[in-house]
Amino acid sequence: MAIYLTKESKVLVQGMTGAEGMKHTRRMLAAGTRIVGGVNPRKAGRSVDIDGAGIPVFGSVREGMDATGADVTVVFVPPPFAKTAVIEAVDAGIAVAVVITEGIPVHDAVAFHARSRGTRIIGPNCPGVITPGQSNAGIIPADIAPGPGRIGLVSKSGTLTYQLMHELRDIGFTSAVGIGGDPVIGTTHIDCLTAFENDPDTELIVLIGEIGGDAEERAAAHIAQHITKPVIGYIAGFTAPEGKTMGHAGAIVSGSSGTAEAKQKALEAAGVAVGATPTETARLVREKLGEHSNPSGTSSPSGA
Repeated sequence: MAIYLTKESKVLVQGMTGAEGMKHTRRMLAAGTRIVGGVNPRKAGRSVDIDGAGIPVFGSVREGMDATGADVTVVFVPPPFAKTAVIEAVDAGIAVAVVITEGIPVHDAVAFHARSRGTRIIGPNCPGVITPGQSNAGIIPADIAPGPGRIGLVSKSGTLTYQLMHELRDIGFTSAVGIGGDPVIGTTHIDCLTAFENDPDTELIVLIGEIGGDAEERAAAHIAQHITKPVIGYIAGFTAPEGKTMGHAGAIVSGSSGTAEAKQKALEAAGVAVGATPTETARLVREKLGEHSNPSGTSSPSGA
């Protein structure tokens, strides 16, 4: 099983003909993603050859959906045009829009999120979604988690997503969702926690947060009330100076609001074990699942 993305998902790439779009389309295809078309109004009607695969280019998301049955779009459109691209996808009724673009103005993000209706928007400024062994929509390296497994992962941070997936690659993941760290995002920790709770193959959930805002505190309250599966957490930013934006636009601490310490306390109060480092977080996952492993990627029951 998986959340948001499966081997049956048919994926469009908005901005496929640009440098970033082409590079990551090639990587997504190599991961087994069913990419059924690109979208670029200026190049509509053409076909782009990517490693032997002829990918048609459509003039709009609606055209691509009508021609292919696409239900997912990945957005690599530059920031000045991203709002229009996402609104186009939403208005076409696409089920999932994964917005990779970073640097989108907050007021633009507010505008397309307000328009989203039935479309699940993931991002912006996110690495995307991967269901190992099935499909990959975004920029998450497919080779860090070569096969499916038992862990669901939701993360604000792209690089920490990659690190935890690599450290736990022998156990594997049902799906990993990078939700992005901008102040205004579509899919939240809570959305993913709920989806993983309802996924029969997900045995444990890893939640990666970071300083700034109160998303992790709200997730902790949700976990306490609604999540029965074990959750292991990690919060980035314990050493961040007060008042300084760190990396993501949303990662800013003001006084006691949004600190890593406050988030850790809230999660621990909800029964979530929180690692001090990504490696310790991976160890906590193994302990909870009753496994240990060696660097070669094999695992065995604890105590074997």
